Amino acid sequence: MAERAAMKLVPKPWGRVDLGPWIQNKARAAIGEIWYERPHADAPASLLLKLLFTTQALSIQVHPDDAFAQSLGLPRGKTEAWYILSADAHAQVGVGLTRPVSAAELRAAIEDGSIEKLVNWLPVKAGDVISVPAGTIHAIGAGVVLAEVQQASDATFRLFDYGRGRELHIDLAMAMLNPTATPRGLEPEQKRLCDARRPLLSCPYFTLEILRLPPFSRTQLQARPETWILALEGDASFQGVETVTGEAVFLEHETTEIATGAHGLKALVAYASPHVAVDLLDGVRSSAAQGGFSPPLKTGEAISGAWVLTTETHA
Repeated sequence: MAERAAMKLVPKPWGRVDLGPWIQNKARAAIGEIWYERPHADAPASLLLKLLFTTQALSIQVHPDDAFAQSLGLPRGKTEAWYILSADAHAQVGVGLTRPVSAAELRAAIEDGSIEKLVNWLPVKAGDVISVPAGTIHAIGAGVVLAEVQQASDATFRLFDYGRGRELHIDLAMAMLNPTATPRGLEPEQKRLCDARRPLLSCPYFTLEILRLPPFSRTQLQARPETWILALEGDASFQGVETVTGEAVFLEHETTEIATGAHGLKALVAYASPHVAVDLLDGVRSSAAQGGFSPPLKTGEAISGAWVLTTETHA
C-alpha cells in the first residue's frame, strides 16, 4: 500500500521562512530543507527526497562515492540530482570546476576563498535538471527552490562555507575528489515517452521523471523498485492516500491506482533503477463519466501527520 511520506523540516542559515506553496511553516524559523522520509523510522530506503530553499549561497562541498564512504564505515556514498522548481533572475548553481587544477592549487583556493571563482557556475531556471555524481565539487546559489533526489546518505564534506564558522572537511574532501575533472552542464531535455511521462535523467542509482496526468483521470502505476512521487501541482489519490502539492508518497513492489482531482497532477517521480521503467504506467483513463471526485483539497490542507523541526546543518 502507498505510504504518505513524513516531512522533516531542517533549519539552515541560508533557508527561508515562507515555504509556500509547499507547506505552511508553523515554526517561523528559516527552513532550508524539507526531507521526505518513510513514516516508520526503521523502514529501509535507498533514496532520499528533499526540497531545498535558498536565500544565500550554500557551502561549496563534495560527497563521497560508495567505496570511499564505506572505507569510513558509512553504508553508501551520495550521488544526487536536482530539478529546479523556481529560480530568481540571476540564480545559479555550481557543478564542477571551470578548469583542471592541482591539489595544491585547490587547497590554496580554499584557504583564500578564491575557490568560489573556480567553481563552474551555471544559470538556472524552472525545469532545469542537474546531475551531481559523487566526487563532484558543487554548490547552490541564492534564490533557488529545487527538488533533490539522492542516495540515502548524509555524507557531506564542506570545502568552503563563506565564513559561517561551521566545520570544514578539507582533508577528507581532498582525499577522494578529482580536481582535474571536467566541468558539468545542465542535463539535455529528454523526449516524452507519452503525453503523461517525460524522463529527466538516469544514473546508476536512480531514474527521474516528470509525470503529468489530466483532471479526473485514473491510471495504474507499477512501482517495482523503491519509488517516490512528489506532487508538484494539483492533487491525487494513491489507492486512498490523498496527496496535494508539496506532499509525497512511497511505493515499492506494488501496483497502485492514481486518481486525480479537478486540477490533474504534475509530479516528480524517482525510482531506484538505472533504467527508465517502460511499463511504469498502464494507460490513463478519464473518470468523468463515473461522477468525478469530491472537490480537491487546497494546498497545505492535508499536511501529513506531524512534521518535525530538526537541527541538521550539513549543507
